[in-house]
Amino acid sequence: MNKQVVMMGALAAFAAGAAGAQEVVKIGHAAAVTGPVAYFGKDTENGARMAVEALNARGVSIGGKKVSFQLLAEDDGGDPKQATSVAQKLVDAKIHGMVGHETSGTTIPASKIYHAAGIPQISPSSTSPKYTQQGFNTTFRVVANDVQLGQALGRYAIKGMQAKRVAVVDDRTAYGQGLVTEFARSLQQQGGKVVAREFTHDKATDFSAIITRIRASKPDLVFFGGMSATAGPMLRQMKQLGMNVRMMGGDGICSDEIFKLSGGTMEDGQVVCAEAGGVQGEAKAGMDKFRADYKKRFGIDVQINAPYAYDAVMTMAEAMVKAGSSAPAKYLPVLAKIHYKGVTGPVAFDAKGDIRDGTITLYGFKGGKRSVLTVTK
Repeated sequence: MNKQVVMMGALAAFAAGAAGAQEVVKIGHAAAVTGPVAYFGKDTENGARMAVEALNARGVSIGGKKVSFQLLAEDDGGDPKQATSVAQKLVDAKIHGMVGHETSGTTIPASKIYHAAGIPQISPSSTSPKYTQQGFNTTFRVVANDVQLGQALGRYAIKGMQAKRVAVVDDRTAYGQGLVTEFARSLQQQGGKVVAREFTHDKATDFSAIITRIRASKPDLVFFGGMSATAGPMLRQMKQLGMNVRMMGGDGICSDEIFKLSGGTMEDGQVVCAEAGGVQGEAKAGMDKFRADYKKRFGIDVQINAPYAYDAVMTMAEAMVKAGSSAPAKYLPVLAKIHYKGVTGPVAFDAKGDIRDGTITLYGFKGGKRSVLTVTK
């Protein structure tokens, strides 16, 4: 009898412990954290990690039960094939939501896997319009797309830089080609002219032939669709070949790393770039605090997209709380209609999953450091 009582008591204690155990909400993240653009990938991973830590410090209840959040971070190497393998690995790990991938070239193929599994995906950095044009109800982004980015850059090239003759170069990635296409369209609408079209690839190191052909077209400006790991060496070789022309690009080159990668040859005012996103007025204080907190936590400055990864996680968590469930099928409809006040500004999505009223920040460089030129839409 005593043994039976003890056993029943032990079972009751076990059941109480099991009932009291917190549900673990798994958030996936994938980006290139190795290779030439690892600083971008680590940036978004750090932003997502800060959000998870903030949620756990705050204490979150979903459906009346306390939960803890866990970040499952993977390296996709910036490679589309590796990205799909990573996506399947995260789906098999039963993540509740996905933040990533970093580039359009990895985000688009991976999105098919998350969609098939019914898992909501928010990219903090991918800008290709194709990502949200696939008809997937699981795809979202918290940054403006290349159409908005290209239009803003085209307008600024003409009105802000008085550039009429522009040579365009892309790195053959989904991101690079998409951005150049939208920029060229905007430039021509403003009365500008594309005087040379060239392409390279994202692993290239020798640009002498391209630069020689571009130089012959006598451009006022070179527009590059790609990443700073390619743009930096290109700037250095332009200098070596006596081509002192300004360069413009998107968020892929919008990092202080470009100055280092140019071998210090980049002159003040030579490069103008645009970042998808940006805050003004009262919202700036929140962004400044985020940047300070980030530096305190990781010992380095924000590159570009860390605050967007932070907001992506926070927006996802808010949808789970409002839905009363972390089950993807239950919180997905809530996420699609969410209105969340993030550190990057208001987060709300249109019918395709694009951010509503996305802003663009244009930057110049002085002393190798970025400085804001203007915030626009």
